[in-house]
Amino acid sequence: MSAALIENFLEMMSAERGASKHTLDAYRRDLIDLRGAVKDIEHANTAQLSKVLQSYGASGLAPSTSARKLSAIKQFYKFLQVEGIRDEDPSYNLRGPKARQSLPKILSQDDVNRLFDAAEADDSVTGQRLLCQLEILYASGLRVSELVSLKVKQVTRRDDCIAVRGKGSKDRVVPLTGAAQRAIQAWLPQRAQTLPKSIEAKSRAADYLFPSRGKSGHMTRERFAQTLKQLAMDAGLPPSKVSPHVIRHAFATHLLEGGADLRSVQKLLGHADIATTQIYTHVQDERLSKVVNSAHPLAKS
Repeated sequence: MSAALIENFLEMMSAERGASKHTLDAYRRDLIDLRGAVKDIEHANTAQLSKVLQSYGASGLAPSTSARKLSAIKQFYKFLQVEGIRDEDPSYNLRGPKARQSLPKILSQDDVNRLFDAAEADDSVTGQRLLCQLEILYASGLRVSELVSLKVKQVTRRDDCIAVRGKGSKDRVVPLTGAAQRAIQAWLPQRAQTLPKSIEAKSRAADYLFPSRGKSGHMTRERFAQTLKQLAMDAGLPPSKVSPHVIRHAFATHLLEGGADLRSVQKLLGHADIATTQIYTHVQDERLSKVVNSAHPLAKS
């Protein structure tokens, strides 16, 4: 019965909350772990759940991981209560460790220029594809899942914008820079060379801007991340410093450095809560602090 309840919960999270596959996979693991600890999760009480949370800390789990596991537990028991399976929510009063909000890795504008120089030096079909992806990502701040799953019709609008469906199935429209538009126009004639050969795979990939023979029909997030790592090495940058999410961070940070307001950046990134976007103001504060401490004459005395 427990396994069926978990799957019903995950189905609800997908259908009603628009949870991503990554989130669903993580929650499934968390709840399977919980079932291994308390066996009958349907009838677990607060004391049992509290003991499980304590074991997370004792095992050395990172606070952020413990917090995610607690979130899965709380949402699961809230679901059971709403569905009438339980009269009360045993997780209601549970509190987990506060996850420390870490500052994102940031690329300087010079670092980004080096990436573009390296991408532009490769005039192969795959090089043109990577340049197009990099231009779109840095121009729009898309999440990597949004980027790789772009369809041709999304980037051929007359208003030079991309219509994106992001987390929680929320739609937003993001304008493209002239450089990104030119990169797309240069890529579109090359795209046909990357379409799969088999009829079935070609049919799956037909609509995507970055087609692939895989089951999804488009390039995977993992494959794109690998190409970025290689590009970083070609640009003389540490591969650990470059990822799709780091490019998204660079987009937001460089916009704020250029004078953009926080609300506009929030809308472009698709953040539901502006508090999530405010992390970039902390990055700026940290940079300013370093500038003062390194350049101010009294800071050296």
